[in-house]
This record gives sequence, structure tokens and C-alpha cells, in this order.
Amino acid sequence: MSAAGSRERDVTAGDGAVVELSGVDFGYTATPVVEDVSLRIDPGEYVAVVGPNGSGKSTVMKLMLGLLRPDEGTARLFGEPAHRFDDGARLGYVAQHASASKEMPITVREVVRMGRFPHVGFGRLSRTDRRIVDRALDTVGMTAFADRRVTQLSGGQRQRAFIARALASEADLLVLDEPTVGVDAESVEAFYELLKTLNYEGITIVLIEHDLGAVTDHAERVVCLNREIYFDGPTAEFVESDALARAFGTAASFLGGSR
Repeated sequence: MSAAGSRERDVTAGDGAVVELSGVDFGYTATPVVEDVSLRIDPGEYVAVVGPNGSGKSTVMKLMLGLLRPDEGTARLFGEPAHRFDDGARLGYVAQHASASKEMPITVREVVRMGRFPHVGFGRLSRTDRRIVDRALDTVGMTAFADRRVTQLSGGQRQRAFIARALASEADLLVLDEPTVGVDAESVEAFYELLKTLNYEGITIVLIEHDLGAVTDHAERVVCLNREIYFDGPTAEFVESDALARAFGTAASFLGGSR
């Protein structure tokens, strides 16, 4: 079943970059958090961004999404200046822990319906909108939990609900910030299988992840950074490189990450 409902995705190279950072510097104070970062992500890619704590991973993500503006350089999202990009339907974001959802007294179906708001505003959903919501729930395996309150879900189930919201919006780009923190191992494996399926169906995925084992098992491309980019290329080449040790400043292992 297509995660995009009835829409076929065109992920040809001619579509241009989904994300493009060029010579980006940024600091919350006078000290740069990221420095001279250039990065291009094309439609249909599955990219993992890794680095030690405090390396600038989440800052790079915020620059990609236009939540922060570079001090130097440019950040573009779907060809537009990232801070001006306002087509929420094309973008899905899943935060670490999905912590806000823990206090929301609403059901899973209501969360997923929010994905249709960029298309219909806060008006009444049409029959087509409701079908898209149902398909999104089915795609992530949450149909049986549709009427359950989000506060009653496990961590892995909450993350699936928020991915379903992104699917209901028919997002072209899915950005996930350490989405499996605190999620049990069995659910983590199922979660990554879901991401693989979504990527196969054409959704561009950017994953901020601390678990190096998960990255090397699932992502097609790795960006390793610690303020600056130490490696950007295929996962197999990353495993064979010394980028990890240089970026982490230690003989870090791919086995198990920090989980």
C-alpha cells in the first residue's frame, strides 16, 4: 500500500535538491556550533546524520528546516530559503520522544487528522481526507489503536502515530530527531523496517541518530559531523573510514552505539 495515498511520487534527479546547505556557519553565542557546513539531499534519499553529543546534529536539522537562520551561508528547502518555506504539507517532523504528545488528551486518529490541516485548514475533513487518514494509520500499523488516547501509548506507538500524521499530510520529506530513544529493541527494529518501506515508496528521510549500529544497518548515506562535516557518503564507505574516530575523538565502535 502506498504511504502517499493515491499520489505517485516523482523522485527523479530533475526535481532538484530537497535540502541544500551551502557554507553554513551558526552559533548561539560567539562560538560556532556548526562551521562551513555544505550539504545537499536529493529526492528519495535516506540520510543519517551522526556525531557525538553537542556536535551540532540538532542545530543542522533546525537550519535545514528553517527554524534557525545561518550566520553565514545559505539554507534552502525545496529550492526556497528555508526560513521562508511555508508549505507544511511537504514536510513531516518527528521529534525525540514525541514528548509533547504525552500530555495531549486526544486520540491517535485525532493526531493523524492534524496532518490534513495544511490541506483543509481547520475545517471539516472530506471523505477523501478521511480515507487518507485511514491509509496512514494502516501503513504504520496503528489502525487498532486509532481511538486510543495518545497518553496511553508506548514510546514506539507514539512515534508511529506521529509518522502517520506526516503521511496523512502527504509529506515529501520526513525528518526524525533520535526517534527511538527510550523505545524497546523489538519496536525499534519494526520502526526501521517502516522507514525502509516509506523510503522505498519515495519519501526522502533525514534521520538524526545516536545509535551507530542502527545507522549502519539501515541508512544508505551517512553524514558524520562534529561542528564541521568529517564524512558524507555511502554507509559502507563510512564503516571503512576513520571519520568516526576523528569526529568522536575516540575509538568509537559501531556495535550497539550508545543504546
